[in-house]
Amino acid sequence: MLFCCVAADGQNILTYNAFLENVRKSNVDYIAEKYNVDIARAQLQAAKVMNDPELSLDYANNQDWNLRMGQSFDAGLSYTFELGGKRGARIGVARSQAELTDALLEDFFRKLRADATISYLEALKQQQLGAVMASSYRQMADLARADSLRYALGKIPTVDARQSRLEAGTMRNDVLQSQADLRNALVKLSLLQGDKQLVAADSVGGRLEYRKQVFDLNRLIDNALNNRADLQAALKSQDVSDKNLALAKANRVMDLGLSVGVTRSLEVRNEIAPAPAFTGIGAGITIPLKWSAFNKGELHAAQYAQQQSAADYESVRMQVRSDVVQAYNNYEAASRQVEQFDGGLMDDARSILDSKIYSYQRGETSLLEVLNARRTYNDVSQNYIEALFNWAAARVELERAAGIWDISE
Repeated sequence: MLFCCVAADGQNILTYNAFLENVRKSNVDYIAEKYNVDIARAQLQAAKVMNDPELSLDYANNQDWNLRMGQSFDAGLSYTFELGGKRGARIGVARSQAELTDALLEDFFRKLRADATISYLEALKQQQLGAVMASSYRQMADLARADSLRYALGKIPTVDARQSRLEAGTMRNDVLQSQADLRNALVKLSLLQGDKQLVAADSVGGRLEYRKQVFDLNRLIDNALNNRADLQAALKSQDVSDKNLALAKANRVMDLGLSVGVTRSLEVRNEIAPAPAFTGIGAGITIPLKWSAFNKGELHAAQYAQQQSAADYESVRMQVRSDVVQAYNNYEAASRQVEQFDGGLMDDARSILDSKIYSYQRGETSLLEVLNARRTYNDVSQNYIEALFNWAAARVELERAAGIWDISE
């Protein structure tokens, strides 16, 4: 279930910190990704296993029932010793693979956290857009009711009363659509939190607000190159390739087999060639003929994989730098756009609308001018909210690219 705060009016309000905590604990994709870490650790444990010894038991009957040639029992124990550090190389590969999986999990959460935050910002945007629509509708509905009275008193023509009523009805439809958009955004937040029932909160806490923050591009790049999880994963992948090459070289070294055995032969009671019972002991060494070492396919493949991982690492480094620069440029542009609205556009649009409504109520201007001022104000308000969202999303992308995170309520 959703972790919501209950407001004084009884509404369930989902706060950002609670939302992000729910995503960290219950997001289904993240939970599935965590299993890769468990699998890698289990594989590391499996890599530590040593060869099993082999026990052999044999029984022989030399026609003892009719020729009385006796019976024999053999027991042997053999073990293959891996030479060339094969076991250590396997452990090294598995350990590096586990470290790579940890880095990949961290990178997965880095992306998930940013995507979830942008989804939360989207819900905030829809919530604020809905508030603008609702406010415009209430104001237009009040104006329509006033026009109905003015029409009844003969102060305005029929067309003005009908026009204001029509505009109020149109705005009502916009309000209904904005409510649906908000509910859909809240359902998406439920999905990110792993809520199988998709029971959405009534609203989200907070508002989109512009807070000027200056970033140093060079410092961001340095931080990304040092801390980005995907770059660390690329480095771990290079280490995995190095360990795989070491394992390929170790596999070319021959192994050594040792065996010991004991044989118990029972008494031979044949009249022609009788023999007493005896016990024999034997030991042996098995040296494989390593003809497969002439095939260097595995070794060459490991060498090429090592070179490929090195190239991939350099590619990721270049991509990280590019991501930071592009995110920084987008953030700066989004900041300037919001500052343009804060420089007076919103105040001018509000002032013009209030003046037009006041003049219309006094009969000094036409309804058409009021409606144009209303549409202008709505457009400016919606564009301002969009600009705030774009700025907030650009900051999230910048912090995602730079490998930093200081976003909170």
